[in-house]
Amino acid sequence: MVRENIIEFKGTKNGILIYIKPQQDFEIIKQQLIDKIEKAKYFFKGAKIFDIHCDTLTAEQKKELEVFMATRYKIYVLNQDERDILNKSEQMETVFTGITEGKTKFVQGTIRSGQNINYDGNVVILGDVNPGAHITAYGNIIVMGSLRGVAHAGSNGNRDACVAAFYLDPTQLRISDVITRAPDGHYEKPKIPELAKVKGNMVYIEPYLNRK
Repeated sequence: MVRENIIEFKGTKNGILIYIKPQQDFEIIKQQLIDKIEKAKYFFKGAKIFDIHCDTLTAEQKKELEVFMATRYKIYVLNQDERDILNKSEQMETVFTGITEGKTKFVQGTIRSGQNINYDGNVVILGDVNPGAHITAYGNIIVMGSLRGVAHAGSNGNRDACVAAFYLDPTQLRISDVITRAPDGHYEKPKIPELAKVKGNMVYIEPYLNRK
């Protein structure tokens, strides 16, 4: 019988995050944690645990796992104060400014419902973005096709970012902290390429014109 995998590890710049499925017996969680660490000691050598995520673990159970890893395997586990400092530092990250000339991710093909693109720069889609798909970028989002999903440009705070598409008809469009969505009912669909930018505290959509 194959045991269900209830624990996953994710490496981040602040340390390893441990994800545990909720509603699990604590002794099974503990044993699976032992098994995974034993099988991948090289992975944990010199590593630090940033946090443990599980909706149904009590504070006492979480603390027991942290102490267990620290004492038995000598794995450094950050305390709450250290986590708070790192989280605050991330929130103060410099806003991405490369919207005129900066790093850019090119994605070729249609982005289908359920797919997510998330990038800490500009994103160019060489295809369509279908309803139910999400595109998130620190910088601009350019779609060389139809944008009918959700787009969030300037996601870490740059209100000067823009969203442009050959056919701009998103279910939701967001630039930095300013949000707009498609109107209810029937409305005139775009017939030419359009560009969305923030002016004041609103998202304005205008035709994209060659200004030469």
